[in-house]
Amino acid sequence: QNSASPLMEQLIFFHDHTLLILTMITILVGYLMITLFFNKLTNRFLLEGQTIELIWTILPAITLVFIALPSLRLLYLLDEIDNPSITLKSIGHQWYWSYEYSDFLNVEFDSYMIPTNELNLNSFRLLDVDNRTVLPMNTQIRVLVTAADVLHSWTVPALGVKIDATPGRLNQTNFFINRPGLFFGQCSEICGA
Repeated sequence: QNSASPLMEQLIFFHDHTLLILTMITILVGYLMITLFFNKLTNRFLLEGQTIELIWTILPAITLVFIALPSLRLLYLLDEIDNPSITLKSIGHQWYWSYEYSDFLNVEFDSYMIPTNELNLNSFRLLDVDNRTVLPMNTQIRVLVTAADVLHSWTVPALGVKIDATPGRLNQTNFFINRPGLFFGQCSEICGA
């Protein structure tokens, strides 16, 4: 699915940024290996080279800084909760999720995955559920996640959200939906593992 939140757009940009750095490293190392392989000149008396050792120590350090700074910024943004308008509580069970909207009328419902033999023609296998969660667009949403039985992991890839659901512990995350659509969540961990 395409990105539907500013946070996921930032994660995609970071992925592309890191991929560009890794591509440049791969090309440089490949070029050096090929040049050294086809080079007929050798120096048997080269014992040390402080300049080259300095270069191959400083260059990776600079590269790591270019990867670490955007990564730390994103880690900070993932945990920042900024005045949520709505709170959704998500409770993981084997093999379904329960949801609670506690801000208004205390609405509670279970959401089961639709079995393959009951799917409609346009439904998505292993993704569609019988009761969908409806959330507003352009609103800061907080999600409280826990589990009733074993470990789970609540994930909505299009929103860049993934959080563990642990029995006896209440974890929280937030997101902001900036595009309308149907976004599929899933348990991204083998339940109980």
